[in-house]
Amino acid sequence: MESSVRTTTLPCGEAIPVLGQGTWKMGEDSRRRSDEVNALKLGLDLGVTLIDTAEMYAGGGAEEVVAKAIAGRRAEVFLVSKVLPSNASRAGVQRACENSLKRLATDR
Repeated sequence: MESSVRTTTLPCGEAIPVLGQGTWKMGEDSRRRSDEVNALKLGLDLGVTLIDTAEMYAGGGAEEVVAKAIAGRRAEVFLVSKVLPSNASRAGVQRACENSLKRLATDR
């Protein structure tokens, strides 16, 4: 399926969608996990390949939902995640990123 989502080009030359999928409130209720994963997958199918999440959303649970949604499709997804203000130091950001990568089940 061809995407109709407009893109913008980053300075590195990579094109990313100008519209992304948010994950706030995802990962808070395990009974909704399947629906949340399927919603993200549908967005990917429709060409919304930018997913925004954060370590603070459901204590990392939203990142775990994203991991399930992008399994086998990582190459087509542009991930954005944020760190808590309490992790806003050189060591804190590095540790937060490493933990997010683990929850997202990716190396980048």
